[in-house]
Parts: sequence; structure tokens; C-alpha cells
Amino acid sequence: MSVRRLAPQELQPESFAFTAENLDWAHKTIAKYPAGRQASAVIPLLMRAQEQAGGWVSEPAMRYVGDMLGMAPIRVYEIATFYTQFQLLPVGRKAHIQVCGTTPCMLKGAENLIKVCKRRIHDEPFHLSASGDLSWEEVECAGACVNAPMIQVWKDVYEDLTPEDLEKIIDAFEKGEQPQVGPQNGRRSSEPVTGLRALTEPSLFDGSMVGTGAGLAAARATIEAARAGEAQPAPAQPAAAAAPPAPPRWNPAPAKPPAAEAVKAQGSADSTGQAKPGSDKPDAVKPN
Repeated sequence: MSVRRLAPQELQPESFAFTAENLDWAHKTIAKYPAGRQASAVIPLLMRAQEQAGGWVSEPAMRYVGDMLGMAPIRVYEIATFYTQFQLLPVGRKAHIQVCGTTPCMLKGAENLIKVCKRRIHDEPFHLSASGDLSWEEVECAGACVNAPMIQVWKDVYEDLTPEDLEKIIDAFEKGEQPQVGPQNGRRSSEPVTGLRALTEPSLFDGSMVGTGAGLAAARATIEAARAGEAQPAPAQPAAAAAPPAPPRWNPAPAKPPAAEAVKAQGSADSTGQAKPGSDKPDAVKPN
């Protein structure tokens, strides 16, 4: 993972302030936390600041959020530079493409997706395209390993990608269009790539049973059919041989042998060879 630093000073705006709508939202968000715990709202406030600023968090925005929450600026910097959901440099106006490069995606062809980004956007990550509309970076696991390889753009994910799929997605963003999110190979969510083998009845998924009770009726019919099958007399089975008695699950502690009692008594004897009645501990041996 690359070192995350704030954008250079020449890219920083002079100031930042929430819009009236976002400011009202921020006050309501802060009020959700107990007194003295307002700093817990730092992540949602930074996210809202990032959305307002077009996809990245500036240093003035961090200071602004810190002032609202009574936090030292360094505390806000630590959070913004730790979480990769916060962009520290200006990003593409239309899309910032995050390519997952962790093992499952890499094994499924993430390197080829990165090649497309380098050719179509910029040879290096965190740089704007010539038009300023696009940017890209490689990220750690985005949590869609079953649908590898994948990318994330803002809050949307695009999965089961080929280089040709990514080319089409980039074309759509450049035109100002919204590409279809989710798997790009036609499968539904994270179902097996070879197709469903169970729960294949279309009415389970097309919404036709919603509010009709048809699904419940079908389930009851299945249960009744199963019960009818159980009512049939089962064929006679040969009598099984008597099983040997099961061994006890625990063994009682064996009684102490007489020799153990003799050793214990000897250990309790004093220096004169007489055992102390009622004592389990030997006296200290006196030196000769």
C-alpha cells in the first residue's frame, strides 16, 4: 500500500465550509452521540465533506471537521490518512476507479484491468486523465472475492470483469452515463458462475408470489407430500444384533493403596521418628 500524505499546498483550497444542508445534517449526526463523545462522528463528517468537495478531502476540510468536533487537527489527519475510503488528492470529476489487487482478484486478472486504467486514464495512479474526468488507484480487498476481478467507483461495485468490460464502463463514464452495476457476466449476485442447481423455480425470485400466499401454499403442499410418504409402512428390517454395553464415560478414582498411606505417614514424622497426629505436613528437619 502506498504512503498516504496530504495533497501538496498548491492543490489545497483556501478554505472549506459545509453547505447549509450539509451543516444541518452534520449537527443532527453529532447529536446522535453522547456528550463528550462527539469525536465519534468524525468518519461520517469526513465522508460528507468528501462528497461535497467532489470526491476528496482537503486539509482545510479536515480542520473544519476537527473544529466542529473539538478535535486537534492531527487527530483528524490520522484518521483521514489511515482509511483508504478518504481520497487525499483531487480525483476525476466523473469517476475515480479503485481496482482491487488482492490475491483473488489478481488471480482472476486484475493486472489486465490495471493495464486498461494505465492506458485509458494515466500511467500512474492518483493522477487525473487529460480531461480531468477520470482517475484510478489499486486498493486492497474490496470484499467481493467471489465475483473477482472487480472495481469500485464511489459507492458502486462492478464485478466479474474482463478488460473489455472495463473499457465499456470507462466509455460510459466519459459520456456522463451510469454503467450497470454488479456482475458483468450475467450472473445474479454471488450465485455459482456455472448457474443455479437448487432453488431454480423462477417464482421464487420474480416477485409473483409476494402478497399472494402462493409461496406458503406451495411450502405446505411440499410438507404434506413428505408426511404422506412417511406414513407408508417401512419394509421390515432384520433384527440387529445386540450391541455390547457402552464403556463408562468416566472411571472413578482408584482407592489409595496401603503403601501410599505409609509414605504419607512417614513424611509427617518429626525428627524423632514420631508422626504428628492430625498433621499432613512434615516438620522441618533439625540439623544434627
